[in-house]
Amino acid sequence: MTVLVAAVEAGSLSAAARHLGVPLPTVSRKVAELEDHLGTRLLHRSSRALTLTDAGRSYLAACQRILHDLDEAERAAKGEYSAPRGQLVVTAPVVFGRLHVVPVVTEFLKTYPEIDARLVLSDRTVNLLEEHVDVAVRIGELPDSSLLSARLGAIQRVVCGSPEYLGEHGSPREPAELREHTCITFEGLAATDRWAFRGAKGNVSVKVRSRLSVNTAEAAIDAATRGFGLTCVLSYQVATAERAQRLERVLREFEPEPVPVQLVYAAQAPLALKLRAFLDFATPRLKAALKRSQS
Repeated sequence: MTVLVAAVEAGSLSAAARHLGVPLPTVSRKVAELEDHLGTRLLHRSSRALTLTDAGRSYLAACQRILHDLDEAERAAKGEYSAPRGQLVVTAPVVFGRLHVVPVVTEFLKTYPEIDARLVLSDRTVNLLEEHVDVAVRIGELPDSSLLSARLGAIQRVVCGSPEYLGEHGSPREPAELREHTCITFEGLAATDRWAFRGAKGNVSVKVRSRLSVNTAEAAIDAATRGFGLTCVLSYQVATAERAQRLERVLREFEPEPVPVQLVYAAQAPLALKLRAFLDFATPRLKAALKRSQS
C-alpha cells in the first residue's frame, strides 16, 4: 500500500523508487504483486505518467485512510499522547515559512528536545491527511471542512514599485491608471492579468498590462526593486524591501480587505501532545511576527 501511494503521489514508479530509497525493480514488483493479489489492474503505465484505473482510484483512497490510521496507532504506541515527542510535520507558504515559521520551529525544537520536525515549504495547498502533515499555515479564507484553525492575524494585498520607477512614471492615483503602467505579475497570488481592489461600490477587478509574469513572489519583488514596473504581492512578502526604502506602496486607499492567516490542523481526539505543544508555542509568536511585519 505504501509503495502504491508513493507511486501515485510521485507520478511515476522511478520517482517513487527515489522517494522510498529502494530499487526501481522492487517498486515495480510490489505494485505487480498487489495487482495479482487483488486480481485487478490498479494503474495504467505509460512512458509519460501513471494513471489510476477506476478500481485503482477507490483502492488508493482506502489505502490512504488505512495508512493514516496505522500512523496514528504507531504514534500512540510510541507515546506521543503521553509526552511531547516524535516527529512533527509542518507546512507553510514558501516566503512566509522562510521569514516567520523557520525561526519559530527552530526555537520550538530547542525547547522540546524529544521532538523532531519536518518543515514543508510550498505555495500549493497541502492535504494534511493524505500527506501526513500535522499542522499548516494557511493564507486566505478556509473552505468548509473538518479541519480546526487558530487565527494568527491578517495580511494585505499591496501594489508597490521602486522610487526610481515611480519617479520616472509617476504613482497611479486610482486602479484604472494601472493600464498605463508596466506591471509584474505573480502567478501564485491571483490571475496574472487582473488585480483586485476595493472601490466605492465594492471590490473591483482591474486588467493590467503584464509585461513580466513570474511564479514566485521573490522574483516579482526583485524585478520591482530593479525599477522594471509595479507588482502586487502580499504585505509580509514586501515588508523588508519597504523598510529599506527600495519599494513604495501605492493605491493604499484602494487595497482590498485583509487576507486571514491561520494555523490549521486535523480534528483528532486525543490531540497529540507534540501538536498541542507546538500550537501553544507557535501561535503567540507567529501572531507577534505577523503584527511586526505589518508595522
